[in-house]
Amino acid sequence: MLRRVGWQCLRLSQSCAKPTNNFGPVFARYFAEKYDAAYFDKLVKEKPLVLFMKGEPTAPRCGFSRLVVQILHMHGVEKYDSYDVLEDVEFKEAMKKYSNWPTFPQLYVNGELVGGADIVLQMHQNGALVEELEKIGHRSALLDKDKKDS
Repeated sequence: MLRRVGWQCLRLSQSCAKPTNNFGPVFARYFAEKYDAAYFDKLVKEKPLVLFMKGEPTAPRCGFSRLVVQILHMHGVEKYDSYDVLEDVEFKEAMKKYSNWPTFPQLYVNGELVGGADIVLQMHQNGALVEELEKIGHRSALLDKDKKDS
């Protein structure tokens, strides 16, 4: 992932989550302006389903992120935006402030925070996740599975 800072591009990778530089306050101000509430509002409202997680859906880097990805997969949700919070420490910390939620993963549906792995699991178990997915026009694959089993 490339981030443009002034005239220089910095590569932010999993092996180097926090880039080293000599920008000092200029660099800090860039990230403070970059990751403001308007920035996150745009991310969570741009798509109907957004997941902020550790790793990627194809390669989660924590068990809780893996759990949410598996639950979404069970419901037949294949297309959603995801953001790896481990790629950028400033992004991760700003996201925590924005959401007022201290842990990851964080699942957003229609721009609203649903919660983390524990809440998504609870909603999956009590059927509330099916209703939440219907709000974005997604029919849960589990409903079709139930019909086949009957």
